[in-house]
Amino acid sequence: MRAVVYRGINDLRVETVPVPRLDAHELLVKVAVCGVCPTDIKKIQHGTLPPPRIFGHETAGIIVKIGTGNLSLVTRHSSLKVGDRVALHHHVPCLDCHYCRHRAYAQCETYKRTGITAGFEPAGGGYAEYVRIMPFVLPGVVKIPAKNSLEEGALLEPVNTVLKAVRRLNLLRGDVVLVAGQGPIGLMFTRLLQLQGVRVLATDLLPSRLRLAKKFGAKWTRLIRSPQSTAYNPSPAEDCGLKTVDAAIVAVPSDAVVQQALQLVRGGGQVLLFAHTKRAAKSEVQSPKSKVPSPIFQIPSPIPQIDLASVCLDEKDLLGSYSSDFTLQREVARLVFSRQLDVRRLITHRFPLEQTSAAVALAAHPTEDSLKIVVTI
Repeated sequence: MRAVVYRGINDLRVETVPVPRLDAHELLVKVAVCGVCPTDIKKIQHGTLPPPRIFGHETAGIIVKIGTGNLSLVTRHSSLKVGDRVALHHHVPCLDCHYCRHRAYAQCETYKRTGITAGFEPAGGGYAEYVRIMPFVLPGVVKIPAKNSLEEGALLEPVNTVLKAVRRLNLLRGDVVLVAGQGPIGLMFTRLLQLQGVRVLATDLLPSRLRLAKKFGAKWTRLIRSPQSTAYNPSPAEDCGLKTVDAAIVAVPSDAVVQQALQLVRGGGQVLLFAHTKRAAKSEVQSPKSKVPSPIFQIPSPIPQIDLASVCLDEKDLLGSYSSDFTLQREVARLVFSRQLDVRRLITHRFPLEQTSAAVALAAHPTEDSLKIVVTI
């Protein structure tokens, strides 16, 4: 079969690899579509995982084979059969460890295992013609209704990550939330918050994205002229007749925006980081020549100085949210398949498998007219 194999930093090659072989209670899915996710871009551009790998985890396709040759497979969660159109979920936690008992599923060791592969070390495998679905991630497989597209199924995973983050916030109907960044993820935030009765102040560098943010439910939109702009401080709120906001979601990897968001939220408010997924180098946190251990809560040097007293005295929360929550899958499927969150409007570019490198490049450097990029097989 054809697959796009990661061979090194920014080195993706279309190669012929064996179709994955199945063990009992496993599925073989013919991939139809796979979204391009920023986390895969990070791995490809920064070499955070050793090659060879086949990336891609926002995946949907059709079941073509079941291990041991059966035509159906009944699990505790669903009944699957050959021919079913399905959305896949590559991480499922154990639900029993310390992290799972605290609902920190992305820290669970079982969760960190990838249960979908097209070959080599499991890494999602969606940039290939076929993927193997291992038994421990079967609970995350969702059947796609006949009225919905495979593309909608592929976007269940990113929507899940956003809903998980929204659930981390302590929000009431009528609250005001700043969503900094209106790319595909920011727009998902805007719509899900609006569905909860939250008023959204959306900001972005691109007017086209702000126009779409209005359609996704933003009450206010403000254009940011440059990454160095001070428009993330209280001025956007003041433009809207607001003094503060109740929470801020930082959907762009900008340290300055984090600092400005902390200034903007009211006392008792929350700032949630969603896009800061590249760890600082150890040398940036502590000099290797230093014999004095760094304080455990020391902020790495690339982050601008934060007034920690304002966090303490004003009782503000600085939160992080990463990856998905398998327990939200049914609710995510309801939101997407009912089109309360119409993800079809987010997809702007489709690339064939052979042009996956171009798809990754466009997603890494978006243009005025680009949002969600998908690879079709």
